[in-house]
Amino acid sequence: MGGPDAARDQFRRLIVLIAVAFVDMVGFAMVFPLIPFYALKLHASPQVIGLVIAAFSGAQLISAPIWGRVSDRYGRRPALLIGLSASGIAFLVFGFANSVWLLFLSRFAQGAGGGTTGVTQAYVADTVPPADRARSLGWLSAGTNLGTMLGPVIGSFASAWGQATPGILAASLCLINVIFAWKWLPESKKLSTGAAPQRKPVWHSVWSVIRHPNGAVQQLTLIYAAAMLANAAMTSVLALYLCAEFGVTERTIGYVFLYVGIFSVAMRSALIGPVVDRIGETWSMRAGTAALIFGLLGYPLARNLWMLALVIPLVPIGAALLFPATTAMMSRASDKSELGTTMGTAQTFAGISRVIAPLFSTMFFQRIGHSAPFFFAASILGLVSLMSFRIRTVPAAEPAHVVD
Repeated sequence: MGGPDAARDQFRRLIVLIAVAFVDMVGFAMVFPLIPFYALKLHASPQVIGLVIAAFSGAQLISAPIWGRVSDRYGRRPALLIGLSASGIAFLVFGFANSVWLLFLSRFAQGAGGGTTGVTQAYVADTVPPADRARSLGWLSAGTNLGTMLGPVIGSFASAWGQATPGILAASLCLINVIFAWKWLPESKKLSTGAAPQRKPVWHSVWSVIRHPNGAVQQLTLIYAAAMLANAAMTSVLALYLCAEFGVTERTIGYVFLYVGIFSVAMRSALIGPVVDRIGETWSMRAGTAALIFGLLGYPLARNLWMLALVIPLVPIGAALLFPATTAMMSRASDKSELGTTMGTAQTFAGISRVIAPLFSTMFFQRIGHSAPFFFAASILGLVSLMSFRIRTVPAAEPAHVVD
């Protein structure tokens, strides 16, 4: 199976998936930057805001490996449709939340639907040859980062029409997205018509990473998780930091995310492929780590918005190099029949990181100082940079061809 027709079909599937991921992320990004501001209006402390933010990842932690196993058994498409529907319900709850516990509930519900991130990555791996996965995952990330770029601006403008407006608008986008995915997103995985193979318990791969951390997949999973911890620590306090240090409000926070998103989209759509072709996935991962470290250290050193504007691009550029390359290497090292489970496991560890990061970073922000979370995140990435030099080029664990 192959040839121009197969290549065109694979490309069409990827474009549809990117479109679905983009709209989903627009809805997510519309409400995420507003959460700290809304919580502050409800008299929540930074540490309580950290709990609200962590609720998303707590639910994702529970759901990610389950979604991965469901997608391996029943297909990627139904898992994605259910996840998108759950997000729509969560946005409605956010729109009408008049207490901190309702904000917490909306984040938890959205996290349960957001556990399908690994399923989306597995969909790409189903349809793209191993040699092209870093580039394709970069394009997927570009789509989500375009949503991250535009969503906060839309959310900031919508907040002028009332607190409920961003949530209602995001829920409406989710409904449209479900209809679009139902009509245009085909199943990517061939489902077995025979007896189901004997499978290990869903949490087996999670414990395997902890018990046997020296395997290629296990090391890449830990690097992915540690980098996510640092990135989430910064993201969790970003709105609070910008509000406290530079007077940014819910009406202006969208422009900061727009600026970040421009660099993310440029890197992941146009530059990630040439960079990976030039230096390889392993060195892309290492270079991304270095850029993130310098970016995180630069935040507390910036004394005005003009200096901050010079520092901000380092973080999205580093993330664009690090995460797609790591995920692509992970997909190469994984057995194809367990690919959804592998990606779900990676998202589980990322979820652990995103649960821990808001709790620690908001505690440091409140109790130690506004700069402390950024130095904490940079120190974590320092450890990641050492770990990354233990990783060599990962050979594919499957034949280098596409299974339709």
